[in-house]
Amino acid sequence: MKLFFAGQWRDTDATVEVTNPFDDSVIDEVPKASAADVDQALETLVNGAKAMRAMTAYRRAEILSKAADLMRQRRDEFAETISREEGKPLSEAKTEASRSIETMTLSAEEAKRITGETVPMDAASNGSGRMGFTIRVPCGVVAAITPFNFPLNLVVHKVGPALAAGNAILVKPASDTPLSALKLIEVLLEAGVPDEAMACLVGPGSELGEAICTDERVRKISFTGSDEVGAKICKMAGIKKVTMELGGNAPVIVMDDADVDAVAAAIARGGYANAGQTCISAQRIYTSRKIHGDAIDALKSQVAQLKVGDQLQPETKVGPLVRTHDAERVESWIDDAIAAGAQKILGGQRDGSIYQPTILDQVTADMRVSCDELFGPAVVTQAVDGIDEAIELATDTRYGLAAGIFTQNIAHALRFAREVDCGVLNINGTSTYRADLMPYGGLKESGLGKEGPKYTVREMTEEKMVVFHP
Repeated sequence: MKLFFAGQWRDTDATVEVTNPFDDSVIDEVPKASAADVDQALETLVNGAKAMRAMTAYRRAEILSKAADLMRQRRDEFAETISREEGKPLSEAKTEASRSIETMTLSAEEAKRITGETVPMDAASNGSGRMGFTIRVPCGVVAAITPFNFPLNLVVHKVGPALAAGNAILVKPASDTPLSALKLIEVLLEAGVPDEAMACLVGPGSELGEAICTDERVRKISFTGSDEVGAKICKMAGIKKVTMELGGNAPVIVMDDADVDAVAAAIARGGYANAGQTCISAQRIYTSRKIHGDAIDALKSQVAQLKVGDQLQPETKVGPLVRTHDAERVESWIDDAIAAGAQKILGGQRDGSIYQPTILDQVTADMRVSCDELFGPAVVTQAVDGIDEAIELATDTRYGLAAGIFTQNIAHALRFAREVDCGVLNINGTSTYRADLMPYGGLKESGLGKEGPKYTVREMTEEKMVVFHP
């Protein structure tokens, strides 16, 4: 596939191989962009932003609705591309493709809902006889820097609302998984997005990221990735609007009135989906001491049934990590935890980019598998004496993206909602739940701003105050 920028599909002097994480076979090659290509792309996007701003909300909604229809027609193609380039089991890739269609549809709907508000000027001491209202206008050029783990839906979560709001968009997908984003650009162009209003560049973040984030023509940056990279982007950005969707080490609390078997089934899904490569993957499991042994046994039984292997096989539930060195990192962290006293309940073996689904017990808060973002197919468990200790441990982290609790006690549920500092809180569900229409974003070092098309449109527009004087 080629890159799209400056209104055309283009080659460059260098290429990037896109490989299947399971067997390292080459799927495709894409051109590798440079800082000079970023400059050329932005030069065109500035004019594209003007065209998008002049376009009616009706037309923007029409284009995005058509894009959703075209994505629906190509759903299976998108799913296979996601699975091949990212390593996600095909069944999960089909779910991601379907969610992406829903996200695009939501974006189309939000294009028609961009409104301001009336401001009661005569409520001010100096407002007599005046009338005031606000209007929302596009930012201009939006840069979307996206990760590998949801190579289609997380791109749509940025591109759909950006276009709905009347912006031009520059997408820099992860170099490991660029094909889904490039196919999305094909769809959007076919749907009617102006050529000059979009660009998609693939290349090293160190070069392209700096060129994008420091350029004054970019008014808004939306980034999903690690907190370390997010901090660097914020420092480079200067006076720009930013949305940062960063990491997490999500806690799940299991109280002694929970249904242990139902909890085990939920964690087996929420802790190992996409080989654990999800920012809200259930990672730290705090169970009431009264049921801890039963919870471990039930979870072990569920996780042991997960079929591991080639992500394109229909029976596979856990595929490879996106790169072998990521599997090696997970292996290293787990080995270190075991050496420091954690008990291995299940798993703990690596074969290339495949890491067996793992459960560790007796983990302490200072171990990296607990205090950092593991991003691998493992959960760590710890027994607690009650809700006080569970909430204290759940909150004792620099992250605050998502959390879950299983309990029938309404007082415990309300305490969890009030006291656990996360952007998404699930009661009788794991941390891994996300609906694409809801406000999604973290507290603390897990990020700034919210996603979900309605909320992203707000982030990608700016507010103007209008006052009529007598």
